Amino acid sequence: MQTKSIKAQNLSKAYGPVEAVKNVSFDVRPGEIFGLIGPDGAGKTTLFRILTSLLLPDTGQASVDGLDVVQDYKLLRQRIGYMPGRFSLYQDLTVQENLQFFANVFGTTIEKNYALIRDIYVQLEPFKHRRAGALSGGMKQKLALCCALIHKPRVLFLDEPGTGVDPVSRKEFWEMLRRLRDSDITILVSTAYMDEAELCDRVALLQKGEILAIDTPQGITANYQRPLFAARSDDMYRLITDLRALEPGADCYAFGEYAHLALAATATRPTTSTRPTTSSRRTSNAIPKIQQYLETKGHTNIEVLNTTATIEDCFIELMHN
Repeated sequence: MQTKSIKAQNLSKAYGPVEAVKNVSFDVRPGEIFGLIGPDGAGKTTLFRILTSLLLPDTGQASVDGLDVVQDYKLLRQRIGYMPGRFSLYQDLTVQENLQFFANVFGTTIEKNYALIRDIYVQLEPFKHRRAGALSGGMKQKLALCCALIHKPRVLFLDEPGTGVDPVSRKEFWEMLRRLRDSDITILVSTAYMDEAELCDRVALLQKGEILAIDTPQGITANYQRPLFAARSDDMYRLITDLRALEPGADCYAFGEYAHLALAATATRPTTSTRPTTSSRRTSNAIPKIQQYLETKGHTNIEVLNTTATIEDCFIELMHN
């Protein structure tokens, strides 16, 4: 049987009348980047605090690297790295001083584990004498990651590391995570950015404390069954409202510069046959009808395209279901 770096069984946690986590179960394999994907308030941070021994669950059990998060919390904290959602390093200390402090806390040295952080720290080195509070958002993120890695953890917890960081820094950060995975570090990352879900090996979609689906990003999008279109016109707000009334079961929502229109599914897609299904034939015939419908509603500069489902489309569909 394959061992699990993280195993959660029926975890629940409530804050008074608010159920932050409801009977959550999942596991993470060694050397995997596993994503907890969901909006603010979905329960991601509460799960992280339980799994890092900072919060006791009301019910359920969990283990990290084979250690129970309640009974073995002292030993567990030596084996994990944790980067919380908010920058929590000492802002009055310099980059070098923060890194030295965390190395001392874990009874190690920067030199001993420097190979693990080298690719990240070389970007910080020109600023090593700058106070942490004066760094940019991207540089703060890199410093926090170095401090979480300096004791060479076996499991790394990253709670919404991309929040408040520019797109270029987010891209660089995920490239770093892939290199860390190759160093046999298991990574659990939470994010509200749906595009980051595509970069994980597997994801759990979380909403209101419950898991809606667990699979690879490709597996989740492959299960999307509805004909899906991207549409736009000169009046996007009215276009969304009109397309929602196109037919019973239609759904439409903003998606970048387009609106995504999901029609009611008419057939389940086969996994092996290449013969067009009722759904695929309907998709090819629907575009002229959608355009004509929008013209009758007075829209101009209309564009309607076939599109494929993203993680965000699947998440919206799962929430509706």
